[in-house]
Amino acid sequence: MSTELKVVAARLHRVRMPLVHEFQTSSHRKAFLDHILVELEDASGATGRGEIASSSDPYYAPETVESCWHIAEHYLLPAVLGRPWNHPEDLQAVWSKVRGNYFAKAGVDMAAWVLWATVNGVSLADGLGGTRSEVVAGVSLGIEATIDDLLTQVAAQVAAGYPRVKLKIAPGWDVEPVRAVRTAYPDLDLHVDANGIYTADDLKLLRELDAYRLTMIEQPFAPRDLLTHAELQRTIETPVCLDESIETVDDLETALALEALQVLNIKVSRMGGLTPAREAHDRARAEGIPVWCGGMHEFGIGRLANVALSSLAGFTLPSDVSASEKYYARDVVEPAVVAVDGVVQVPTATGLGHLVDCGLIEANTVAELSLRPEQD
Repeated sequence: MSTELKVVAARLHRVRMPLVHEFQTSSHRKAFLDHILVELEDASGATGRGEIASSSDPYYAPETVESCWHIAEHYLLPAVLGRPWNHPEDLQAVWSKVRGNYFAKAGVDMAAWVLWATVNGVSLADGLGGTRSEVVAGVSLGIEATIDDLLTQVAAQVAAGYPRVKLKIAPGWDVEPVRAVRTAYPDLDLHVDANGIYTADDLKLLRELDAYRLTMIEQPFAPRDLLTHAELQRTIETPVCLDESIETVDDLETALALEALQVLNIKVSRMGGLTPAREAHDRARAEGIPVWCGGMHEFGIGRLANVALSSLAGFTLPSDVSASEKYYARDVVEPAVVAVDGVVQVPTATGLGHLVDCGLIEANTVAELSLRPEQD
């Protein structure tokens, strides 16, 4: 039986980290990221850390760093502080009245899982029910200034041993770059991600991508436009993968009923934490839908949580758990996440499995907050 826990202190750190290479999607370009690191401290002195990996702008999802900070400070953390619990799943009911705000919930849920695993002396992967000792990683490449620049980036990642490359696409940057990469790398596991920028008027164009033997076309249409996703899937052989469309398991049930997907991208942040992400994995696996773990350019804390989740049996496709050095010159965990020939080892040490670089976090913190139970 799990040890009873009670959070006696919670801390938020807004940490700003520069990217080693600017990244552009169909909506925006970024040179650095602000993520919120969550720290939960138990009465025993044990700590668990999580990461709120929301974007700074409301382009990928409605949440922003500012909105997540507000929700965590005023709703999620006060609900957890001083409340006894035995398992991270217990906390879903605690904040069930808070609608949406999945990124904010994800960071607190993640910290609770790490705290629980630490106190109970198990690795995060084992606590989640993982079965793998290593995870195959893929990389995601943004929109570049030229196709030659894109090919340079692809070449670097292939040389680093990554077996799967995902290309961000947008109107005007779709068929031509895909053709160029496929011509240069005829056997590469290649897929594209549109982040919902296309409409039903683009169905004919997107069908052209079927000729390039892509592993999947990810989120071509807006999140709620499941009917157009289903229409595209009916008329192409390439699997359609859903990302932004699936925030809850109920969303997944709707998409399954409409036959709007053949692959699912599970993001811990998008789905509100490790607890609902694991539930989505179980549901997809029961339906024979392959899943993979998507990323939000997480720092090492969120990246290690993704690695742990990706150790579950249903994650049969390469996940976005590439090495820290792909995005950051120095990461907030020690050692940094490393990929060897495109493979990341699943940590076996207790809790998160890596040490946290508190000095680096402090040096890059632009805002912080400490909370304790009101009765203190």
